[in-house]
Amino acid sequence: MTAHRLLAPRWLATGGAVLLAGVLGVALLLQHSDPACAAPPSSAKHSGKATFYDLAGTQGNCSTKTPADDLYVALGKGEYSGAAACGSYIDVTGPKGKVRVKVFDSCPECPVGHLDLSRTAFKKIGKEIDGIIPITYKTVPNAPAPGPLSITFVEGTSQYYWAVSIDNHSNAIKSVSAKGPGGSFKAAKQEDYNVWIIDGQMGNGPFQVKMTDIYGKTITAKNIKLLPQKKQTTSVRFANGTSTNVEAAPKPAKKKATPSPKPKKPSPSVTSSSAAPAPVLEATEAAPDQAGDVALAAAEPAVKAASCG
Repeated sequence: MTAHRLLAPRWLATGGAVLLAGVLGVALLLQHSDPACAAPPSSAKHSGKATFYDLAGTQGNCSTKTPADDLYVALGKGEYSGAAACGSYIDVTGPKGKVRVKVFDSCPECPVGHLDLSRTAFKKIGKEIDGIIPITYKTVPNAPAPGPLSITFVEGTSQYYWAVSIDNHSNAIKSVSAKGPGGSFKAAKQEDYNVWIIDGQMGNGPFQVKMTDIYGKTITAKNIKLLPQKKQTTSVRFANGTSTNVEAAPKPAKKKATPSPKPKKPSPSVTSSSAAPAPVLEATEAAPDQAGDVALAAAEPAVKAASCG
């Protein structure tokens, strides 16, 4: 159903320094193997290190296709948090600048603070020959997505087994529920490979799919048909806008201020109400506290923190 990552070093292309990263990562994993003892990344800035890898296939453990810009990251067990972080975005700063990456994959051997980037992303912030670079990173609440949210029924879905992959949601999703005609909403469970499943009879649809992100915003996509392995693009979004890559750029030279003509009054025929609302959008929103410590992965730890010693 999805390409699961293997517990093996994957940085062979850049020589011994990179191979060492795989060995070091496995060693540190033994010291930080309990996800309940490791805080997931948040909107606060964190320090760590980055390596890179080449993807074997076209999708990561989050069960989505490779981003068009090839800028993605694999997180270790503690920060991947059972797929809860999938689809969210992280700004990563390295020696050469900054890049925004999508959480797309898991890295079982990576401890907290070790981000495994795509080669494309790594080269934007560091020298490929170095293999391992120091970084700082933070999550991006409401990061613009490359397009509207999409829903795909995975292979094997039927009226008795409801299973979807969701992409382009930008914020991590906390919960998903769905209902068919005349039915009531049933909660779906998120699997480690980022597929939401309702194991029971749901009918042939079409369905309404209700999704709530970790900031409390809820959107509902309607008229989702039971079409296995066919991506259905909705018109609902958790965040507005389109994605752009974030890179450090030199500041432009200051120019002397010059007088500018007074702006013309806007035409009365152009108003903000001229755009028709999307027909399938139902949304209630609670804005995130940008200054707060907002968790990237909202999954509850499997073991209480008190047991971490």
